[in-house]
Parts: sequence; C-alpha cells; structure tokens
Amino acid sequence: MDDCSHYVLHVVTWNVATADPPDDVTSLLHLNSPKSPDLYVIGLQEVYSGPLRFVSDTVFDDRWSRLFMSTLASRKYIKVSSIRLQGLLLLFFSKLEHVPFIRDIQATYTRTGIFGYWGNKGGVSIRLSFYGHTLCFLNCHLAAHMKYASERVDEFEYIMDTQTFECKKAPTIVDHRLVFWFGDLNFRIEDHGMHFVRSCINDQKYNLLWSKDQLTIMKKKEQILQEFDEGPLDFQPTYKFDLNSDTYDSSGKKRKPAWTDRILWRLRPKASFPDEQDSYTSIMEYSISDHKPVVGIFTLELRKMYTTPLVRLQPEGDWSADIDSMVLYSPLQPFPSSTWDWIGLYEVGFTSVSDYITYTWVKDDEVAFNEEVIQVYVGKEEIPVRGAECVLCYYSNTLQCIIGISEPFKVGNKHIPIHLFALNGI
Repeated sequence: MDDCSHYVLHVVTWNVATADPPDDVTSLLHLNSPKSPDLYVIGLQEVYSGPLRFVSDTVFDDRWSRLFMSTLASRKYIKVSSIRLQGLLLLFFSKLEHVPFIRDIQATYTRTGIFGYWGNKGGVSIRLSFYGHTLCFLNCHLAAHMKYASERVDEFEYIMDTQTFECKKAPTIVDHRLVFWFGDLNFRIEDHGMHFVRSCINDQKYNLLWSKDQLTIMKKKEQILQEFDEGPLDFQPTYKFDLNSDTYDSSGKKRKPAWTDRILWRLRPKASFPDEQDSYTSIMEYSISDHKPVVGIFTLELRKMYTTPLVRLQPEGDWSADIDSMVLYSPLQPFPSSTWDWIGLYEVGFTSVSDYITYTWVKDDEVAFNEEVIQVYVGKEEIPVRGAECVLCYYSNTLQCIIGISEPFKVGNKHIPIHLFALNGI
C-alpha cells in the first residue's frame, strides 16, 4: 500500500434565500488560490423552488447547478453526484483524475418541517468511497427561531437515524469513516442582548459570544453532537443581513445576529486518517441573500486502498465521423459488470456523467474479446463531433460511477491519423 496522500476538500454552505446565482463565484470557490482543491462539496439551502421552477429544475439542472458545473468544468472538475429536495441542494465535484477512484455513490434525503410534508426543512446526503475510504456529506436545513434549539437537535437525530444506504460497509451515516455535516442549522445566540452582540461583532471579539451559541450549549448535553468537531467561530455571524448590504437586520423585527451556517465533521476512529481544517470562514462579499456563505477547507491525509482503475480503455485506430470506430478496454481487476454498463464519448471539459456526446452499450456492441482485451463497436453515425478533443469513460451501472477514463484523443475531420495511447500489455 502506498504512503499517505493529501487531498484538499472545499466545503461550501449557503442559504441563498431563493435568490438567483451571482455572476461570479470566484471567491466562493477560491478559484484564484494557488492550490486547487481535489474535491468540492457545495450545500445550498432555500434554492428557489416555486412550482413551475421546481418542475423545470427537476428535468433540467437548476441555475445554481449550471453555474457551478460550467465554472468548474473548464478547470477539469466534473459533477459526480447531486441531490435536490425542494430548497435543499447538494453538489459533489471531483477533479477528473480522481473520478475512477470514487465508487459506491449513493444519495438520499429526509424530509422534516411541517409534519414531514413539502420538505421545507430536512437533510440531503451523498455517500461514496474515495480511494477505498467511506465518506458521507450531509446538508441540512433545520427548524428556525430562537426557542427551537432542542427541536433542531431532534431533527438532526431523526435524519441520522432514518437515512440508510444499500452498502454493506456503511449502511447508515454513522458507519462512515468521515462524515461532514453542514448547512443552515439555525442555532442562535441566547441571553445576550442585541447591543452586546453587535458590539462584540464590531470589536471582533467573537469569543465572548461562543458560550451562548446554542450549538455549543447543546453539545454539552447531547452525545451525538459531541462526536462532531468544529473549527473556531473566528468570523462574524452569518445571519441575518439586509439584502445587498453588510448591515445586520434593520427591519422592525431586528433579528439578532447568529452563526446559523455551520460546517462540522466526525472522524471514526479519530486516528484512522488525520485530517485538518485549513480554514473556516465566511465570504462577506456576497449580499444577494440574508445569509453569508461559509467555507471550510480541509486536508485529508489517507492511504489509497487502490491505485489502478478497474478498467483501462482507449480508442482503436482513427476516430472520425466518417468511419465506424472501436473502443478497446481491459478489466484490470474483477468488478461486477452488468448488461447496463456503457462507454460514453465525452468532449474534454465535460460537466457531468450525463454530458456525453454519445454512448455504446458494452455488452450489446461487443465485437471480440479475449481474457485481456475487449473490443466494442461504435457506429460512425453516433460520432457527430469533428476535430474535438475527447475522452472515453466506462460507466458501471452496478457501482453507479465511472470506473475508467481514457487519455484524451482527437476525433478527426476526415481520415486523419491520430495518436494512439498504448495500454500496458497490448
């Protein structure tokens, strides 16, 4: 087994208060940072979900998803998974190089809120195996208002108890090696008056408010909360702001500022793979919502359980829209193949698994095989691109993920020879 590798994870939580996305998410995603993350996990709450918009968003990706996908695709990230429950949206992106090592992907949701109807509150989660380590990401929007602190904990426990996955290794959230829990958790600051809270914020003496933060208080009482770690709240409370400003609520209600938007994590066992939080902060420049987004950057240090993909694949010979083509693929390890497995042709810079140019069913279009190499046919009428740089991806229906990606290659205009990428043993 290899020595430990380091992976950077960028987590965003933001209650967007039904606003349309901003034009620019550079600072939200730290796109100008010298080190780009390996993984992005973006949890939004209160994404607009009026009846007409929600119907169209379930058929086509919503505006927020489209913005993140188009922004990150040019930087060689793809959307590996996403899940939506009314206003709750969770997106998981990975650098392309890691995609064949992200397996057993599942997503689920739990409604809470008005007797479980309409899903105005609740939790959405994505679980997966990353180089053999089980990770789970849970985005929650819990009950609002000062007096409902214990109800928020009840809702969280309910979500943790009821979410299950078809996975022998980790059938529930707590079975995962590493869990990230984030969202608009709606915990408030008790006791202190408005004047004291605002003066602490103005003087940046946030530590004077920590002891009255409801999540900190509830942690002392609730075992399930004690299992989660959180970085210090060294940033000003992220709720509630007047729209398009950095001014706390000036309406008649004058709601007290609070750290409603949080990112916590749970590592079991604690020494399994050390991880560290590099930063935990709000991004103040965004003012389209009454909440400010919160970002947590983590470095995961883990040993890869495997270093080769399950499948290696390449184009055979010239590829163009004028001639029938072949894909060669080689299983490198046993995996649960299915008649529903397929190979997709993607243009370099694709946004998600569903963003293929064309695909071919692996079993239906198999032409020839021996123990080492299998040939799959792709008809020329299925190859509409000309002069594009492309990759081939093998999608396993059983594992619900891409398990092999070819090197990039050119699809020619005519019968122009293209560079062949040699495979070991072929």
